[in-house]
Amino acid sequence: MNINARETLFRLNDDSDEAVSVRIKAARIAAGYPHQKDFAAAIGINSKTYHAQEIAGRPAISTVRFLHRNHRIDFNFVYNGDFLQLPGDVQNALEKVLSVQNS
Repeated sequence: MNINARETLFRLNDDSDEAVSVRIKAARIAAGYPHQKDFAAAIGINSKTYHAQEIAGRPAISTVRFLHRNHRIDFNFVYNGDFLQLPGDVQNALEKVLSVQNS
């Protein structure tokens, strides 16, 4: 996939709630948590609390910090779609999830 297609897929520079919602869901799945309840448990929050964060596209700082510290998915990706600073394996995992979400 060329860089322009990746920028579109990752919604680079789109900080809308909808784009953040798509990216936080992709981050959760790429991190190995296909179910919200399992991710919420790993973070140590109620599953309804996490569900609200993901649906609204407004993840708590602690949620994004967990992704960064434990799965190398940083704030820049979640909030703005920046992906080039992510490790290659993380970029590839996110690309795979986002591709499936967009199909």
